[in-house]
Amino acid sequence: MSSPAVLRSLRTMVPDTVLHQDEVRDVFAAQPGLSRLARRIVTASFDGSGIDTRRTVLEELTRAGADAPPVFFDRATGELLSPGTGVRNEVYTREAGRLFVAAARAALDADPEIGPDDITHVITVSCTGFHAPGPEYEIVRALGLPDAVQRYHLGFMGCYASMPALRAAAQFCAADPDAVVLVVSVELCTLHLRSSEDPDVIVASSLFADGAAAGLVTARPCPSGVPGLRLDRFHTALAPQGEKDMAWTIGDHGFEMVLSTAVPQIIGETIVEALRPLYAGELADPFQDGRIGEAVRHWAIHPGGRSILDRVQDRLSLSDTQLHPARETLRVHGNMSSATILFVLQRILGEGARHGERVSAMAFGPGLTAESALMTVIGAEGDGR
Repeated sequence: MSSPAVLRSLRTMVPDTVLHQDEVRDVFAAQPGLSRLARRIVTASFDGSGIDTRRTVLEELTRAGADAPPVFFDRATGELLSPGTGVRNEVYTREAGRLFVAAARAALDADPEIGPDDITHVITVSCTGFHAPGPEYEIVRALGLPDAVQRYHLGFMGCYASMPALRAAAQFCAADPDAVVLVVSVELCTLHLRSSEDPDVIVASSLFADGAAAGLVTARPCPSGVPGLRLDRFHTALAPQGEKDMAWTIGDHGFEMVLSTAVPQIIGETIVEALRPLYAGELADPFQDGRIGEAVRHWAIHPGGRSILDRVQDRLSLSDTQLHPARETLRVHGNMSSATILFVLQRILGEGARHGERVSAMAFGPGLTAESALMTVIGAEGDGR
């Protein structure tokens, strides 16, 4: 029987340009043609988001950016512009390519036992742009990986997509004990922000940001003890009543996100049954009397928004400490779609997780889909707080 796969050398990065939430709020609220109701929704959505700062590859979105012909934001008038999808995707191709390569290189550089020649598979994840040859090809060429590396791209799946990427990586390792899978997620959500009177679009504009994350998944014995997460078990659940409440489509002026205010309620109503199969045969009915928080110490919940985290915390009776990694990721970086759950996992490893402690991870996306995983901390010597 092969050893379980471990996610190790997890690294994250964000673009240099910082967006301060109060300043972005004022820009969106000042857009011409917005009704008074829409302005009130903008203020409430941005102020209640739980976000202080976000990052973007678009320097021109800040008033301090270099002078250049405006494409996304006219600093002189304060107006948000509406470039076509092709223009947005050109920026994605250029900027995402850099981040994919940089994040992949950072994960490899962080691992003392795995080098470019060891990589057998590359899985890239993104839902905010398309091009071919794709990012998995760029990584192979830029990092000097063997041409025979198996390459896969999970595109347009939404915020939960890093979870099936990790599951696929674990399956590759189960099939080949010598496999080493490089998993890289890059999302440039700010390329698709736009002014609108639609409350769902306003909510999305208040949340989404840019970020990148990468890690290595392998079942090879690695004696150096690099901290990581053993990938024990995965589960997928659907809440089809929310199919129209979270969606991602391609429009003429960018990709269009639907994120309705009903999503937190739907997640709250379905999360217990979505998680229960993950613990079948391991924990005796851990959802009774709020015991799930005692059975599993660490919780990596995708911070799709503050209200989602509030609902999950209440429904599962989790402590403020258990939600801190997710809330802090949201506060500092916003919702970076599929990359976000990897940021939360890295924060858990960096905030005192101890060898042998369990981690429950969960991310949500279009469908409404809930992807969950049960993990175990490996090699960390934190204080366990």
